[in-house]
Amino acid sequence: MPFFRKKPVTIEAIFWSGDNLPQVMQFMGPDLSGKLTDEGGIQIRTLEGTMTANEGDWIIRGVKGELYPCKPDIFDATYERVGEKL
Repeated sequence: MPFFRKKPVTIEAIFWSGDNLPQVMQFMGPDLSGKLTDEGGIQIRTLEGTMTANEGDWIIRGVKGELYPCKPDIFDATYERVGEKL
């Protein structure tokens, strides 16, 4: 069976700390406004349907502009910081 390597891509991401809602909403954009859950998560409309980012998760904007949540251990294993948007 063949092996595959993920192509290097640069993504944008924001950490959901639970107290940075204005920054997260700005990152997600006006038509993708998330709804807070009773447990302190934020709902995100993804290509696969609505998912929840819990406090401590990252919210990623993919290569086609799609949004999705990512657990911190997966984020740390998959991504490294390459710069900062001005």
